[in-house]
Amino acid sequence: MKLQKCLHILVCIMVIVVRSESFLVDITYVQSAVAKGADFYNWNRIKIRYCDGASFTGDIEAVDPATKLYYRGARIFVAIMEDLLAKGMKNAKNAILSGCSAGGLASILHCDRFKSILPIGTKVKCFADAGFFINAKDVSGVSHIEDFYNDVVTTHCLFPQNMAQGIKTPLFIVNAAYDSWQIKNILAPGVADPHGHWHNCKTDIEKCSTTQLQTMQGFRSQFINALSGLGSSASRGYFINSCYAHCQTETQETWLRSDSPVLNNKTIAKAVGDWFYDRSPFQKIDCPYPCDKTCHNRLFDPQEHPLI
Repeated sequence: MKLQKCLHILVCIMVIVVRSESFLVDITYVQSAVAKGADFYNWNRIKIRYCDGASFTGDIEAVDPATKLYYRGARIFVAIMEDLLAKGMKNAKNAILSGCSAGGLASILHCDRFKSILPIGTKVKCFADAGFFINAKDVSGVSHIEDFYNDVVTTHCLFPQNMAQGIKTPLFIVNAAYDSWQIKNILAPGVADPHGHWHNCKTDIEKCSTTQLQTMQGFRSQFINALSGLGSSASRGYFINSCYAHCQTETQETWLRSDSPVLNNKTIAKAVGDWFYDRSPFQKIDCPYPCDKTCHNRLFDPQEHPLI
């Protein structure tokens, strides 16, 4: 059975990558991919959009009377998987559940479930890009992100540091220690910085003051401590660089290019490929900012982001 294009089901945030003989998706063949030693270049890639706001975890029968919204993301996930299995995903020999940001979180939360729906003989792994959100206090001393998550779902379950160790399926984490989304929304959200002292810093890390950088170093330490929740299993992998970035696997610029970010002389693509194919494990954490000169740090236009 042939799908003519990547499936867009419902901002594309969760990605399923499969390799099989009978489940085919049209792809653009990059001739230089083989020469570069690229992995996954000829796999089928399915992007899934989501609209439940909770990484496909909601499963509430009642309809919100104020907004008329249905919080049933978990049912959407099941329905999508059933549809894809019927279309040929059941024949996959290799499969990866991945995603960026909220999709990265979804790939962590649903990793074991994804493996359970595929045949026993299928090689299944998951990797999350910029989805390892931590529960940390903001610059005013308040856990703003916890209150934010409480509006969506039970807080404990949405922080990977609280549940990642229980995941049985091999899992790889790609994350910037100074994740730009987390710096802007967890460490220094607007509500904690009413006078905008952090505005310039959040638009460009090179504009951060010495004091702000010290605060961000403290956030990095909390992130690394939270990462210990992954456990020490060899099936775990992680690529934690010291960049000011959010989502580094969805563009060639930061995935596999001659000037892409590297750790231990490996690009993200090489590290993930070696881990998936069991060529070599990869568990590396970068030195603190600003030591890594391979970073592609995010720059935000202050005029386009006045509320940062």
